[in-house]
Amino acid sequence: MVQSTKNHQKCYFAGMKIPRHILPVIVIAQFCCTSLWFAGNAVMADLVVDFSLPVSALGNLTSAVQFGFITGTLLFALLTIADRFSPAKVFFVCALLGALFNVVSIGAYNTPFTLLLLRF
Repeated sequence: MVQSTKNHQKCYFAGMKIPRHILPVIVIAQFCCTSLWFAGNAVMADLVVDFSLPVSALGNLTSAVQFGFITGTLLFALLTIADRFSPAKVFFVCALLGALFNVVSIGAYNTPFTLLLLRF
């Protein structure tokens, strides 16, 4: 239900006020976090050249990302992380960690194994 006042609108759901900026924030956050997946794929060919990886490493690196997402989802479900902690804070911490792992993956000291771990 939306209630209008003179200068602004307030959204109510089950008696709770919901700020109007919440939906755009969630959409932008989802976009930024899924970009962790797609940004890695965009630079995959450069990683192969820069780290002298075999061409077969492309498939391994792509699979590592997918297995990481699946494993993380399973662990979060089994450990009921979203029920124990604020989902917004969990999302925020995961986004920061994902960004940190992406930054670390550009270091010249990485090996094929560390790249797989960082993409996982």
